[in-house]
Amino acid sequence: MVSPTGWSHDGNLPMELTGFVGRTRLLATITRHLTEQRLVTVTGIGGVGKSRTALRVAHEVRSCFPDGVWYVDLSRLQDAGMVPQAVVSALGLGDTHRPELDVLAEWAADRRLLLVLDACEHLVAECARLVEELLSRCSGLRVLVTSRQSLGVPGEHTVPVPPMALPGDDPEESPYDNESVRLFAERARAVVPDFTVDESNIEIVCDLCRRLDGIPLAIELAAVRLRTLSLRQMLSLLTDRFSLLTGASRTALPRHRTLRAAIGWSHELCEPGERLLWARASIFAGDFDLEAARRVCAGDGLPEERIVDLLTGLVEKSILLCTPGAATVRYRLIDTLREYGLEWLRELGEIDRIRARHRDHFLWLAERAEEAWSGPQQLDWFLRVRRERDNFRSALDFCLSDPAEVPAGLRMMSSLWFLWAACGFTREGRTLLERAIAAAKPSKERCKALWVLSYVRSAQGDIHGAIEAAEECERQALLVGDHHAIILAAKMLGTAALLQNNLPQAQAYLGVAIELYQGGRELNPGLLPAIVEQALVLHHQGSHADAEELLEDCRQLCEERGEKWLLSHALWAIALTQRATGRIAEAVTNAKESMRIKRVMHDVFGVLMAMGTLAALAVDQGDAERAAMLLGATEANWRRYGSVPRLVVDDRERCVKECQKALGEEVFRRTFDAGARMTVEEAIAFAVHDIPPRPTGRHARV
Repeated sequence: MVSPTGWSHDGNLPMELTGFVGRTRLLATITRHLTEQRLVTVTGIGGVGKSRTALRVAHEVRSCFPDGVWYVDLSRLQDAGMVPQAVVSALGLGDTHRPELDVLAEWAADRRLLLVLDACEHLVAECARLVEELLSRCSGLRVLVTSRQSLGVPGEHTVPVPPMALPGDDPEESPYDNESVRLFAERARAVVPDFTVDESNIEIVCDLCRRLDGIPLAIELAAVRLRTLSLRQMLSLLTDRFSLLTGASRTALPRHRTLRAAIGWSHELCEPGERLLWARASIFAGDFDLEAARRVCAGDGLPEERIVDLLTGLVEKSILLCTPGAATVRYRLIDTLREYGLEWLRELGEIDRIRARHRDHFLWLAERAEEAWSGPQQLDWFLRVRRERDNFRSALDFCLSDPAEVPAGLRMMSSLWFLWAACGFTREGRTLLERAIAAAKPSKERCKALWVLSYVRSAQGDIHGAIEAAEECERQALLVGDHHAIILAAKMLGTAALLQNNLPQAQAYLGVAIELYQGGRELNPGLLPAIVEQALVLHHQGSHADAEELLEDCRQLCEERGEKWLLSHALWAIALTQRATGRIAEAVTNAKESMRIKRVMHDVFGVLMAMGTLAALAVDQGDAERAAMLLGATEANWRRYGSVPRLVVDDRERCVKECQKALGEEVFRRTFDAGARMTVEEAIAFAVHDIPPRPTGRHARV
């Protein structure tokens, strides 16, 4: 089972992919300031090693933060308004209809944790606002920032990251011990395993490091060239290139131009196909896979059959980072090299064409995922599209830059309905859908986006907003002649009515939707969800046997198709009917299995519904303490993620009263509060496996 990102105490700090060389004094300085100050910003030019240094510090101090070290990569984020959402997502808190700052502050209020915000320079104002607000409300929070400029927040302590020390800077230091030389030697050994720095080459290596100004990225790019050049050839080429660029003495070359010169030199030493792929691959936001590289970058001078070899060449030259995964290899350009590639793409006059191809690929991927969603590869598709969220956002930005492209953006966002409504990304989906809808004219594409928006708002507990979107969808569907959207609008109105506990209205809308769907091929998101919801109506009306018969048919169909997400809903609803007819043990088994599936899918709404049911079942089993813990966890997380549906309010209140009666008010409140302090992952582990939460680290000290 795959654990949802961030649903734990442990943080999400990425692994260090290469050894860290030198910087001993700098690491000690940053660590010391982090123990004394609550906000430390690491600054410096591109390529100087800000992110790498911050990551090393974070690993060194992680044991001081019992509630985790949490890493947020902002390098690919372009919309400043999405910064709080990016942090919420990185912390695994799920999407919410509440203001993200409130959710973050509430979650972090009694925790001792370190938040690492990486690459903030293009989002300084929003990052500053977020950090200042969180620090004022969360006493146990410390923040480590990397940025090319400081945030300007009161209490901020700025630590500049200089280039690495150069040979000769310390007259008492042996050149073999110099950190620039050591970095060059280590990276050189990665490409030429028997390479050593000795008396025969130490002077040349020292000269190379001086000419590269001790900038780590420049040194690493140069070291890779040892695969094809000797040290003397490399030094000669560097000397010629810098002289040509500056037209002046070596000492007149500013460090940012040193880095640019080193990147340009590395670019020139790539073969033409590698240079073209570098430029085109810079269009990706975040990482990408081989299929995306072929579909977006191949053609027009770049044969598809060469893409694999060219990617390999760029990895070997340290232009691309390569991360093997369980399903596929992922590639990524670091920011400085991506910026350089984008400049070349503009120079080639290809940027609009490649952005369109990028959009076309991710539109194709979204529609393919939607088509396959109800089949046996459902989990694989969820994981795949979740990885591509940066690219989907970037593709939507392109669509919204031109009115003619907006329909494609609507198609892409609405095809991802399952990611937004079923898999916990409701806030992100709502934001993106609302942007696209606001830019669009009435059309079938806009109708689909509206019923998806209704679904998303329902999952957030925003029932009024869900009804509003469904009714607008219905009106526009009549206007543009979209019969399918009319059916789905009815289904969404039925969903909203059910969550409001308006059973007659829910039965009417859902009945119409099911009747119109009969004989149709689309199971999701129309027919099967409507059947489960109609069964819930029957259950709440007291027709438990009829409800269970519908649900068993749904379960059988889901199992035949390999559909997991809807199966989890059916299992939860079956647990309700079993509880109502006294089959408590069976109900517990089905509710737990429902929660296991929902956890993997990151279905926060579904997890909380199942958790509430398990609390009620604990009351039925006479375990009031367990019930109170689950009630506390459910209540706290409903506040975080959405509103408690009216459908479950009465049952929840009955459970609370029975627990108070069994435990007494004082014990109940203490137990309830202990449950409220659990993370989602801890609450799931307790509900499903009876694993008690570990003690909170909020009293620990840095």
